[in-house]
This record gives sequence, C-alpha cells and structure tokens, in this order.
Amino acid sequence: MAALPHRYPMLLVDRVERLVIDRSITAIKAVSINEGFFQGHFPGRPIMPGVLIVEALAQAAGVLAVESLGLADSGKLVYFMAIDGAKFRTPVEPGCLLQLDVEFVQKRSSVCKFAGRASVDGKLAAEASFTAMIADPPA
Repeated sequence: MAALPHRYPMLLVDRVERLVIDRSITAIKAVSINEGFFQGHFPGRPIMPGVLIVEALAQAAGVLAVESLGLADSGKLVYFMAIDGAKFRTPVEPGCLLQLDVEFVQKRSSVCKFAGRASVDGKLAAEASFTAMIADPPA
C-alpha cells in the first residue's frame, strides 16, 4: 500500500511475493466473491472482468516502477498510457489466487513499458503489454 495510491475498492494487489528491482515483480490478487463487480458480472456465473485483470497487472507494474525508480514518498503517480495485445485465455472466478507476473520491457525516467501475465494455478488467464508514464498528480 505504501507504493500505490489505490485503496479499496480499486486496490487490486493484495501481496507482493517477489520483487527484483529494475527487472520484475510477482504479486497476488485474492479474488473474493465479496468484490462489488461480481454482483453484475455475471449473476449466476461470476467472472472477474478482463479490464480489472489488466488493471491488477498495471498496479503490480506500478509497484515495480515506484520501487525501481526510487519514487516512494515522492508524490509521483504512475499513469496508463497504452495497452497492447491484451488477450484473455480463461475466466477468473471467485476463490482464485490470481498471480500477477510483470517485467520491464523498457525503463526510462518518465515512461516505462511492461509485459504482464496473469495466471491461476499455473494456467494463463490473461496477458498484455502496456506503457505507463510517471508524472505529478493533477493539481
């Protein structure tokens, strides 16, 4: 929580399992039936929305960027700029532990590119490449 500004209900990273500065991160999202989006997505067949899986990957990337670039307590935020090649392979359901694996593809002081993969029990659920910008929060 120290690395991200997100809070409930938008905080989608529950635990960092492994962080290799300047390289990669493995984080976990515990997917619970109590999450508000399951009420409408879908009644009788709850599935985590793909856009939120990509958001969880982006938040893991945000932790990686903040820690690697020494931005903790700087007030800087990590903003999405682009999402490329997002693919969804299998549904993510309540009760799953969603593993978020993200690595740097390119790292600069203000723009970073990442590759992310989300999996459940070793099975690929989603993948995407994305770009983020490090900037000051809006005034």
